[in-house]
Amino acid sequence: MTPADLSAQQRAEAVRDRMLADDTVLQTLGISVASVGPGSASCRMTVRADMLNGFAICHGGLVATLADTAFAYACNAYDELTVASGFSLDLLAPSHQGDVLTAVAREVSKTGRTGLYDIEVHNQKNERVAIFRGRSYTMKGRPVIGGMPLRGGA
Repeated sequence: MTPADLSAQQRAEAVRDRMLADDTVLQTLGISVASVGPGSASCRMTVRADMLNGFAICHGGLVATLADTAFAYACNAYDELTVASGFSLDLLAPSHQGDVLTAVAREVSKTGRTGLYDIEVHNQKNERVAIFRGRSYTMKGRPVIGGMPLRGGA
């Protein structure tokens, strides 16, 4: 079966699997990709002691990384290499050690080479922690499945 033979959902899952193969950031931070679909993704991360800043709250950059991860998996789900062209993040509430954060990405608009995605981050109490808006740029003709070189050049 070739990527062209896959349904949109199967393609999104195959892209997820391909991206996960070398994603050392996710491995290091313990981020999991809970779900993925065309233009959507959900990722989770448990806040650890080594993620806390001097005020004993999760570093905002790590909340951004979680949201950016959901953004990346959502906008690459179509099997065309897509990168961020920019994003903004509003931190709404602190996260603490032991909190389980979930970032849910949804596509707002995708036209030509550009896309717009909104990502909300909630804690385990379903309290909103952050809102992230990502802008994407698609590199047409560059597939993710079978197109990305493996780490180490294999």
